[in-house]
Amino acid sequence: MVAIAMRRVALGLALSLFAAAPSLGQTSSEAPPGAASPYPPPDPRAWWADDRPAPSDAADPMARRRLPRSGPPPVVTPIEPTLYRLWGLPPLQTQVVYGGEAIIEVWRRPSNSVEQMVVRLTARRDGKAFVQVRAGRACCEPDIARRVGFDVELAAGYRTLIQELAAASVWDSPRDAVAQEGNASVGSICLDGVAYDLVRLTERQGGVLRRDCDEAEVGEVAELLEAALGAALGHEPRIDVLLPQGADFARERAAYEALIAGGGRIKPADRPPNP
Repeated sequence: MVAIAMRRVALGLALSLFAAAPSLGQTSSEAPPGAASPYPPPDPRAWWADDRPAPSDAADPMARRRLPRSGPPPVVTPIEPTLYRLWGLPPLQTQVVYGGEAIIEVWRRPSNSVEQMVVRLTARRDGKAFVQVRAGRACCEPDIARRVGFDVELAAGYRTLIQELAAASVWDSPRDAVAQEGNASVGSICLDGVAYDLVRLTERQGGVLRRDCDEAEVGEVAELLEAALGAALGHEPRIDVLLPQGADFARERAAYEALIAGGGRIKPADRPPNP
């Protein structure tokens, strides 16, 4: 009987040691299931009441402004406010622009890829200039997949450049255009290239230009594209890799110059009749 009792004690001790030992999927430093977290839970009231840091100037250069008495600025943009939010940008419709300020946007849309990009240049009246860039996969999901981006202040001199570009005569060109050679014009079909939407906003003027894959059409707005994409390069390698040609539009410039030299022009695209 004593031997049986001793065996039962030994078996019980072994079982207790086995239960106390960590399992193969759990190290001894991990808390067992159901154990209290070592970190205190957040205060529910503080979550809603605590002050949140305001966005930096680079993230929202026109923030904390009141609409003028004359009303909102003359925003002319094909981009919906909700789409701006998906890209992590303040909607252009909410930006208050004072005299001497300007915003220029470039939306880059490759025809054979869903990896799109948006670049926003901002010139502020205090002498500062900023660039905001976003890139991501804009397809097949309810958000912008793999979105990356940055907001930085630009070097001195960019403010003047942005102001000059916002006042350039190219904004008087047709919003939707095709290159016409002589008396014949062919509407561009973007099958293998990049289409661009360019948007301008100043205190008194809005403007939109859309240019498809045709090199002459893109060449007309090459100066705007070189400035915007040039400011976007060198800050984020995952964005730089989407621009294998950098900000070089020499080929497109040459195509546009050849078009004009040959008597051609950029004319309004034919629009289908309204239903």
